[in-house]
Amino acid sequence: MIFLKTDDEIELLRQSNLLVGKTLAELAKLIKPGVTTKQLDKVAEEYIRDHGAVPTFKGFPNPYGGPFPGSICTSVNEQVVHGIPNDIPLKEGDIISVDCGTYMNGYCGDSAYTFCVGEVAPEIVALLKTTKEALYKGIENAVHGKRLGDIGYAIQQHCEAQSYEVVREFVGHGIGKEMHEDPPVPNYGKRGTGTLLKKGMCIAIEPMITLGSRKIVMENDRWTVRTMDRKCAAHFEHTVAVGLGKADILSSFDYIEEVLKNKEN
Repeated sequence: MIFLKTDDEIELLRQSNLLVGKTLAELAKLIKPGVTTKQLDKVAEEYIRDHGAVPTFKGFPNPYGGPFPGSICTSVNEQVVHGIPNDIPLKEGDIISVDCGTYMNGYCGDSAYTFCVGEVAPEIVALLKTTKEALYKGIENAVHGKRLGDIGYAIQQHCEAQSYEVVREFVGHGIGKEMHEDPPVPNYGKRGTGTLLKKGMCIAIEPMITLGSRKIVMENDRWTVRTMDRKCAAHFEHTVAVGLGKADILSSFDYIEEVLKNKEN
């Protein structure tokens, strides 16, 4: 069942999502060669709890195995999604997707960003750029009167035009009082098909795009999903409210990109 949100509920969702953006910005300050994803996880959990929220990922149930042990998902290089934080130091040239969720005031926040660790190969930088662009192409179609297929089509066309592939098995989702609500939001599709979008629908759009084949496998931890060919994957995610003529982006990359800009200078 799809729950349409009131304006007041959307503002509560915005608060949770802005906290996700601020948490990811705190991690952006720390991401460099030598840092472990477990260190990032500790900082994220403390930051989220210090701001009156709880990390929704921690203890999240798994149909394939045990509950998720971390507060964030940290997916490095060929890992697509759901990477478990560990003690392996990041290396120069790695990329890391950090997916973060919060629960505050009865509503969830969910957003992801893929970071470069030091200097990264140009072909990987191009993958990240295209994936992020595709996210915003999808968001442009998250408007009242369009259909879910329009979002997926926009993402798929943008990425496949650059010879990248779109992961099919994992998709975006509705969001509200629960982190995963109806409807599923694929990153592929046909224009004019799928669920009709209505004002007040809140969805997480999250392209997962691969440098090589879109075929994936699940690691033995029963959480981490990686590319079968071990080529890199990128993942960006925003939570948005479907609007009249324009989507309302409830999460934010602004805090993250301000940190990244300062690190460059």
